[in-house]
Amino acid sequence: MSKVVAATTTDGKHVEFVDDVIGSGGMKDVYFSPDKSYVVGFFRDSIGWIQNNRQKYSQTKDRLETIAGLYYKRFFEQPGGDYWKNLYCWPTGVVEVDGKGLGVVTPAYQKQYFFEFGSKNNDFLNIKGKEKEGKWFASAKNRNRFLEASELGDWLSYLRMGIMLSRAVARLHAAGLAHSDLSYKNCLVNPTNGNACIIDIDGLVVPQKFPPDVVGTPDFIAPEVVKTSHLPMDDVNRKLPSMLTDRHALAVLIYMYLLYRHPLRGDKVHDLTDPMKDESLSMGEKALFVEHPSDDSNKIKLKHVDKWELPWKDTGKIPYTVTGPYLVPLFNRTFIDSLHDPNQRPTAAEWETALVKTVDLIQPCQNPSCCQKWYVFDNSTSPSCPFCGTPYMGKLPLLNLYSSRKEGSYRPDNHRLMVYTNQSLFPWHVNRNIFPNEKLTNEQRRRVGYFVLHNGTWWMVNENLPSLMIVDSKTSIAIGDKVELKDGLKLLLSREDGGRLVIVQMVDGK
Repeated sequence: MSKVVAATTTDGKHVEFVDDVIGSGGMKDVYFSPDKSYVVGFFRDSIGWIQNNRQKYSQTKDRLETIAGLYYKRFFEQPGGDYWKNLYCWPTGVVEVDGKGLGVVTPAYQKQYFFEFGSKNNDFLNIKGKEKEGKWFASAKNRNRFLEASELGDWLSYLRMGIMLSRAVARLHAAGLAHSDLSYKNCLVNPTNGNACIIDIDGLVVPQKFPPDVVGTPDFIAPEVVKTSHLPMDDVNRKLPSMLTDRHALAVLIYMYLLYRHPLRGDKVHDLTDPMKDESLSMGEKALFVEHPSDDSNKIKLKHVDKWELPWKDTGKIPYTVTGPYLVPLFNRTFIDSLHDPNQRPTAAEWETALVKTVDLIQPCQNPSCCQKWYVFDNSTSPSCPFCGTPYMGKLPLLNLYSSRKEGSYRPDNHRLMVYTNQSLFPWHVNRNIFPNEKLTNEQRRRVGYFVLHNGTWWMVNENLPSLMIVDSKTSIAIGDKVELKDGLKLLLSREDGGRLVIVQMVDGK
């Protein structure tokens, strides 16, 4: 039986770990606490640092203590701090143990981030109980060939995962921190419910204080970092991980989670004789979006595509434009306009806003066998699911949202709400000054209305809108009553500052 080792963190807390390695990453060996509620990860080379590079040891210890101390308090010991504990696996302490060196104490991963069913064919990959690294879900081949359908989730859950990751990155950046190594290895996901959690927080970059320890993970390293990676670390022209490179990595993650392919890995070859140089050019200086509208030289060629990767690598069949009117402009800015212009990349907050608005545009597919279950309404006269081709049958209400800037004046918000049976209306739909994020009160999380299709007629039921009114007739709709949705109907949802007016648009399906 392995012995239990007791230790004291540098800020005086008692911790214990079982002296049996449960996992080894690129930099650390990891040990469970006796009750498995937290882990202690020891930096494999830290004993050697004491002898050979005391400056590195001191800098690493200082970084870890700042992250586990000052920044832990700023994130989690403020009002609303508990919300963030679900989005990060954040270090809580630093230890120094004879024979093992420098270590960091971190909460254990939540149970939801471990595979429940494993892989196909009686879990021949032996992944049951292992961490849900994003690589399993961001690859069409991995999804189609290896994973059980019960582990995959649906397209709505991937949109929600994108929201969670964007929100977490935005919070880091607001605090002046960069993750430096965002990738599907450092983001655990649960597609069955849309949750996500950022890990490996101990390498956070603090500008002018803590430089990056790594350049990133292949596939997610920004082109300017790849392009200048041959230069010495202290060269002024060398580009290192930062908030700007986090923005690139986040965009790649979102693209891959929604489309199950990489935005830059096409079939263009830059060097036939040197694979390493070709890789450097493809991901760096010559990086080119595989769906670039005016340069198709890096297009994914179907003759090189494995059957397991279809239909997702067929960009003609499932182009990135299926992500809808709010995400497409951000993908354009990231992979076309600013691929080599880091300062123009969309922020994490912009991605969060676009993803939230995209969720309001989704429609459930009417094909019960559709693998994705949901799709973004494309505002066409004959909407259909881009994933299975099933057309929508019947009338479809769409609510165009307007809000007041001054009394009696309403302007379009570039925000629409797609209606489906049991779709909910929330306070953030009613008032533009409310946004669905970590700042919502419990009251703001409760729905105030819902929609239902009954005998071919669409209705909106008022659950908690005291001033709901049909504008043209000035008819009030009392709480508990309902109003029929017709083309051109104008509904005033709220008279408060920022309160919204909606105009109903009815679309006829096939």
